[in-house]
Amino acid sequence: MKFISTRGGCAPLPFSETVLAGLAPDGGLFMPEDIPDVSGELESWRAYSFQQLCEAIFSRYTGESLDSSVLADLIERSYRRFDHPEVTPLVGLGGLFVLELFHGPTLAFKDVALQFLGSLFEHLLERAGGRLTVLGATSGDTGGAAIHALRGRRRIEAFILHPRGRVSPMQELQMTTVPDANIHCIAVEGSFDDAQAIVKRLFTDRPFNGEVRLGAVNSINWARLMAQIVYYFYAYFRLLDRPAGVLPGGRAMALGDPVRFAVPTGNFGHIMAGLLAKRMGLPIERLVLATNVNDILHRFVRTGVYRAGTVSQTWSPSMDIQVASNFERYLFELADRDSARLRSWMADFERGGELTVEPERFARVERDFLSAAVDEDTTVETIRQVHREHGYLLDPHSAVGVAAAAAQVGKADATPTVCMATAHPAKFGEAIRTAIGEEPPLPAALVGLDRLPARVEVLPADRERIKGFIRETLASRAEAAEPSRPVEAR
Repeated sequence: MKFISTRGGCAPLPFSETVLAGLAPDGGLFMPEDIPDVSGELESWRAYSFQQLCEAIFSRYTGESLDSSVLADLIERSYRRFDHPEVTPLVGLGGLFVLELFHGPTLAFKDVALQFLGSLFEHLLERAGGRLTVLGATSGDTGGAAIHALRGRRRIEAFILHPRGRVSPMQELQMTTVPDANIHCIAVEGSFDDAQAIVKRLFTDRPFNGEVRLGAVNSINWARLMAQIVYYFYAYFRLLDRPAGVLPGGRAMALGDPVRFAVPTGNFGHIMAGLLAKRMGLPIERLVLATNVNDILHRFVRTGVYRAGTVSQTWSPSMDIQVASNFERYLFELADRDSARLRSWMADFERGGELTVEPERFARVERDFLSAAVDEDTTVETIRQVHREHGYLLDPHSAVGVAAAAAQVGKADATPTVCMATAHPAKFGEAIRTAIGEEPPLPAALVGLDRLPARVEVLPADRERIKGFIRETLASRAEAAEPSRPVEAR
């Protein structure tokens, strides 16, 4: 399997080089040359464990870059730290289902992909004898998950940018209290979009990239999406196990019956993985694209016009985004992989902050998505109502997904809907307290973080200042010759 850039300006790369590069040299995002059709494998895969399903799906993309025994070992080590034996369990919630994606070490869905990516980076670098400077921007959970996946990794220095004051206090503590010397947190004076734009520009700065060898942990990295594809399949197979009485319409599901997924959406990576699962043959009827009031993607699904606005701070900060990096991958598919068409759209957007998809292509968007934008009052009320009726606590991002599903899926609809629960509610204590009048129970992983010393550099949203900080830090680390501690057994 080789991987190509959405912008068509570089030669195809094998999986290992694609992962280490992160962003393509021409500024595009990597996509597989072909999306494999696995519809004929669904029957044999339905009884697989989560780890076995990872092996089956990953092997379709890794090609000769990883032999089967190495791949199996990386997967086993990556999911050892999850606190549920199923990794991503499916739970019933009245007429909906919730896929709990927050059982990893930082209690967020990003752990599912980043624990694997951390292990994969370390293996590829040890094999090649190289080093990597990981650079990423986060609107909340990606930062903590990346840091906990990369802390102490040999041959890796990680620089993670987050918008100062625009992540939850617990998300900030998860990033800034990690003591490992190879981790460097940067609080940017600006929005997530400002931080993300700086990261993208640094990746396309060829002299700087060549100097420090940048690698990506954001969902621009193909391996992130590859890992997230797995739990769509896993959720579908677990629905097949459910008795008729708990399913919409009162009948059991058969293999091939359709399903919907409601996905809280910010940077479009999570929902793009669902689209890829659909392209691979999983019978997804449509995806419910759920946004908060930062609704650029919802407006696109309704109108075919992608127009940037201003970012509003909300109870669901990981979704406080206007420019969604992974949306380029969807546009590439919508353009029938015509890179010239894609480049024209992106040029329109960079020039005027807007792009428009032609009506004949927009018809395909309507076949892929339902969508809803959920305001702040509805987010809080959804947390309150679900807790009152089911004794179940949703974090605010997951509440956006549940509210969107409720708005788009009729009570008489017989197609099951799975809502993605993207984070543990304890990471968003103020939102939970506002909704139900009390603090959520604090898991052990979060206890005492507020008593630990913080390590963070506050910098303006200035590319040259951040570039200088990275250079100075790498030079200081090289001079000190302080090796990172070996990563703990997982």
